[in-house]
Amino acid sequence: MLKVVLVAPEIPWNAGNVGRTCDAAGAELHLVAPLGFSLAERRLKRAGLDYWERLAPVVHDSLDAFLTALPADADVLAFSAEGRTPHWGAPYREDSWLVFGSESRGLPEPLRARWKERLYRIPMKARARSLNLSTAVAVVLYEGARVLGGGDLGPTRA
Repeated sequence: MLKVVLVAPEIPWNAGNVGRTCDAAGAELHLVAPLGFSLAERRLKRAGLDYWERLAPVVHDSLDAFLTALPADADVLAFSAEGRTPHWGAPYREDSWLVFGSESRGLPEPLRARWKERLYRIPMKARARSLNLSTAVAVVLYEGARVLGGGDLGPTRA
């Protein structure tokens, strides 16, 4: 199962949308504190709809706690505008950890340095500064699912 990690997310509706996307794609969601919102916040639940309750995100109390819990052999794919390789060149595996930074600061520098050989970017026109975090997660997560054969996502509704 792919795992999506949001490091210090700030905006509840982005996290809610990411949660809904993870549920739809069969991915696990990890949130790394500090969070810019409460998990009980109405805007988070509203964006995540009824998916949020099924998702049961794993919350890590800090970046250190997340790194301690991360398996030593974890297949980490980190995403940042500073990555040199496009996300479609990432070596996705069924057990990959897809790591994203916060909306305003992106992936923290220590993580970019730690995973510099596993740092990827989503290509975009030079005039675009960034994508919304929930959009970036969806682009990467569904590319991972495509590379892995689509998984058993089932039929879509029209």
